[in-house]
Amino acid sequence: MMQKCQFDNCNGNNLITDAFNGEIFCADCGTVIDEKLENHNEIPIHSLEDFMTKSHVGPKQSLSMYDKGMYSVIGKDKDSTGKPLNSFNKSRFNRLRILDSRSKTRKSSQRTLMKSLTFLNGLKEKLGISENTVEITCSLFRRAQKHHLTKGRSSNHLMAAALYVSCRQTMTPRSLDDISDTGNITRKYLQKAVRVLIDEFGLNLPQYNTSSFLTKLSSDLGISEKTQRYALSILSDVEKCGSSAGKNPVGQAAASLYLASMLMGDNVNQRKFSEISGVSTVTLRNRKNTIQKILNL
Repeated sequence: MMQKCQFDNCNGNNLITDAFNGEIFCADCGTVIDEKLENHNEIPIHSLEDFMTKSHVGPKQSLSMYDKGMYSVIGKDKDSTGKPLNSFNKSRFNRLRILDSRSKTRKSSQRTLMKSLTFLNGLKEKLGISENTVEITCSLFRRAQKHHLTKGRSSNHLMAAALYVSCRQTMTPRSLDDISDTGNITRKYLQKAVRVLIDEFGLNLPQYNTSSFLTKLSSDLGISEKTQRYALSILSDVEKCGSSAGKNPVGQAAASLYLASMLMGDNVNQRKFSEISGVSTVTLRNRKNTIQKILNL
């Protein structure tokens, strides 16, 4: 029997069950009939033992894992009934564990991948990179390995370059200086690695949204919301004039925020702006003076 919407203002008889959100709603008027439905088809998993014995789908697969999450597990020295194995089988399974561990790092490319993924995980934690950006980074690095781009190059440099490219593609505001300083890599070598990836795969990287850098700098410097909005307005006016073309987005954002802080009467420290933004004091002053002259502020 077909269900109908029970509300007077709707004559619809088309109800949709959304199992993901646990809701039943009317397709005609959009009214939610019921919510917070329980899914009795899922198997409750409360521990690692439950996961290994009850889960039907296994762990979440991810390119950021060396084996993409499809790893093999050799259990404890007990049989299916829970009884301990005899000494012969126990020695046999210990040997199998050793062989399984060695098989994962037999090739130099496998060891390089494990080392690079560990390096990427450190960058992710320090820079606050999202999981989506990390997945794109791992996919690009694995492609680079298949094309033998890691031969004769530092794998860490190539992984850091892949991270920068992924940040550009996902509009995550992280500059070359941010990644090079965090990964303890020279900016010159990082730029070369980025250029290698772009030339090899024919990548067309979108330009950063300068306002995203301004928001990040405001948060790092503890700038008030009022000053931040004024700085965004200044930055928008500069972009409309076409004066930001070809300029470093970090420098433009820092100069706009520095100028807005001065005009709003905030107590600003030029050296602090320079250190946190990574823009020299000379560039900061010159960009600020140029913007002030263009907008007659």
